[in-house]
Amino acid sequence: MKSTRILHTTSALAAGVLLMAGLAGCAQSPAGPASSAPAPTSTSGSSPDAGDVEVAWLDEGRSFAVVTYGSSTCVPQMQSVSSDGQTVEVTLADVDQEAACTSDLAPRASLSVMPVEVDVTKDVEVKVVYGDLTDDAELDALPAEPAGATSMKPSAGWFDDSGIALLTWGSSSCPPIVSGVEQSDAGATVTFAESDRVCTMDMAPRVTLIGLEQPVDDDAAFALTLTGDNLSGTVDVMR
Repeated sequence: MKSTRILHTTSALAAGVLLMAGLAGCAQSPAGPASSAPAPTSTSGSSPDAGDVEVAWLDEGRSFAVVTYGSSTCVPQMQSVSSDGQTVEVTLADVDQEAACTSDLAPRASLSVMPVEVDVTKDVEVKVVYGDLTDDAELDALPAEPAGATSMKPSAGWFDDSGIALLTWGSSSCPPIVSGVEQSDAGATVTFAESDRVCTMDMAPRVTLIGLEQPVDDDAAFALTLTGDNLSGTVDVMR
């Protein structure tokens, strides 16, 4: 079962890397790495800096998002991932060292596959290496291993008590653009902008960061209701 997880996710991840490369190299792209980025916060409640790293489960544990803070128009891509027991090391790299990047400080998501050797039903330590930055984050144990190959359905996971990483599948050149988020006690409705864009016909994973106005308790169940831009349905947010 574990070998199925890694084999069927690798090709999808490769498409995701291409997506991130395209986004990072185009500062004027209408679709940024996080269409509706959370206000800069961290799990400690303090303002983040460029050295902060967060992680979030996605796709039932087949993959995870690594959230770093920096220019919103230059998203680092996953360069390599390896594991040693329950420790996973991810190396990120800038796509274009010469790219012109905005000077804002925003959360950016880089998608990574979970190595087959890792038991996702136990806590996973993630070590992130990004240039001169080295930091650790932790993924809490999941109740079960993912079953079979990805269904390519939307999935979501917390990276912060007010920040969610949302994984959707579609054209790599037209990632979702969030136009609004309405939060309630049990969840949030996320509306995506309907836009007239020329999109490639591929099917790739796209990670969008969703920011909430109010933090959510760690023990509370929470779901996203997606609407607009060919996205619909309800997605439970993974802890």
